[in-house]
Amino acid sequence: MGSPLVIGFLASFTLIAAIGAQNAFVLRQGIRREHILPVVALCTASDVVLISAGIAGFGMLVNAHPGAVHAAKFGGALFLAGYGLLAARRALRPSTLVPSERTPARLVEVLLTCAAMTWLNPHVYLDTVVLLGTLANEHREGRWLFGVGAVTASAVWFTGLGLGARRLAGLFTAASTWRVLDCVIAVTMIGLGVSLALS
Repeated sequence: MGSPLVIGFLASFTLIAAIGAQNAFVLRQGIRREHILPVVALCTASDVVLISAGIAGFGMLVNAHPGAVHAAKFGGALFLAGYGLLAARRALRPSTLVPSERTPARLVEVLLTCAAMTWLNPHVYLDTVVLLGTLANEHREGRWLFGVGAVTASAVWFTGLGLGARRLAGLFTAASTWRVLDCVIAVTMIGLGVSLALS
């Protein structure tokens, strides 16, 4: 068996890299160059809390109360579908990255949306609290080292996604490019919401 640090990093990275609501939001903020460092910090801090909770044993507690997971699942499905519909509406009237043509979002609004993407999505709990918590506890004494690796992967991913997206900003001076991105986000979010509700 390899080092818990490396295993934690790889396990977390593969889970976080999957297409989802949180990643789509971070990508969009990175492209818009709006409040990206606070967004990255919030996503990473949230993962620190969730992964730590999983390692501390909350994953087993969640599994023992499936009713709570069930309620969260439908609430999350509604939220994801709602965000998808908002993205679809943006796709009908796309913006550009020309400063004079758009009003920057306020930091509070961006962070509240980011927090909702993170904390109202049941998949986040299943991936971080339950799955990573279970994997970490298999390492017994090395479970917190596993957690350090998992949190490091989270920080690396969100920083790379947010700051890397800025390099794509030139493409998004055209409204048609925003239309394509928002269409992809809309389909992804609504699809995730429907699959979550039906799972």
